[in-house]
Amino acid sequence: MNVWIKRVGVVAIIIAVIGGFAYSMRETPVLVDTAAVAAGTMTVTIREEGVTRVRNVYTVSSPISGYLARTNLETGDRVKAGENVIASIRPPDPPLIDPRTQAELIAARDAVRTAVDIATIELARAETAARMADDDLERAIRLADSGTISTRALQEAQSQAEMQTAQVASARASVAMRKSELASAEARLGSVGTFKDSQACCVDVMAPIDGIVLAIYAESEQAIAAGTRIADLGDTSDLEVSVDLLSSDAVRIAAGTSAIISDWGGDTPLEGRVRRVEPAAFTKVSALGVEEQRVNAVIDLETADPRLGHGYRTLVELVVWQDEDCLQVPISALFRSGQDWNVFLVEQDRVRQIPIEIGRMNGQSAEVVGGLTAGQIVVVHPGDTLADGSLIALRS
Repeated sequence: MNVWIKRVGVVAIIIAVIGGFAYSMRETPVLVDTAAVAAGTMTVTIREEGVTRVRNVYTVSSPISGYLARTNLETGDRVKAGENVIASIRPPDPPLIDPRTQAELIAARDAVRTAVDIATIELARAETAARMADDDLERAIRLADSGTISTRALQEAQSQAEMQTAQVASARASVAMRKSELASAEARLGSVGTFKDSQACCVDVMAPIDGIVLAIYAESEQAIAAGTRIADLGDTSDLEVSVDLLSSDAVRIAAGTSAIISDWGGDTPLEGRVRRVEPAAFTKVSALGVEEQRVNAVIDLETADPRLGHGYRTLVELVVWQDEDCLQVPISALFRSGQDWNVFLVEQDRVRQIPIEIGRMNGQSAEVVGGLTAGQIVVVHPGDTLADGSLIALRS
């Protein structure tokens, strides 16, 4: 009896070992996620960051060199053309004079004062001579009437009187010229005062358009040169979007391409249309340090929002292709096998690796050109443990 019990125990142990070995060697199903191949609307877009900007920005610059008064405007203020003063500019103060230059200017001024005195003396001399010539002319006229002197003597007296009159006019002009030179010399010394107290000399730069102050570059009181940028004005109700694209993407769009503007802060995307793709590219270094050739595209907003302003960041999607009935497969189901795209096709509880032919792709789906039909199920996000013929189970 004991022998049979031992034999049964040994057989049980052998069966348990064989069963455990078989259980450990069984095929374990791989947990997968699946998706169906379906036909529907597919859109291929180019996604890039863009920035809003006022269509026509007016830059107000200083028309003259001078001293800018502090402005009362602030960014965001609304202005009217010809009514609001953007900047008030007065002539600059006289420059500082070093002692040597000041001594030279004082000497020049004193010399001109002396010249004025000399010219005044010459004027008095000319006036005295003119009075004597007039007296001689009157005497000659009386003598000529009585026949005492000849006609020639009378003519000489008239000529002398006219010459002395001309000398007086010349002397007076000389005095005026010397006084002007004196005023110039005194002005160089600053003795005529500065322009601070004179409001008539100031130049007021008025707003050229009805709009909003976008930026102020010279807010404080300061000396400025002609052409200095003072402020930017624009109408924020007339916005456009500028987006720079890779040159390889820019050739895929043209004027009239539809655009979707999102991530601007609102709940609803805005619609737009490309107005212009600039013909010249520029070099830009990416965040990874790679030099790229970029091209600016300008987009007109077909739907706008008053909350948008100048220089706001947006995300722009440019539609380069669209099909209303396109057979498509999720991009997450695709993987490379050699030079071909492949998917794992679900057949009951196993998968079969098949090559497929795809066309256009966007961020979520790929156009199926061949290899799959609508309604078939494929594995998405296939792992490294999945192979052709593997047993699978759906992840719950």
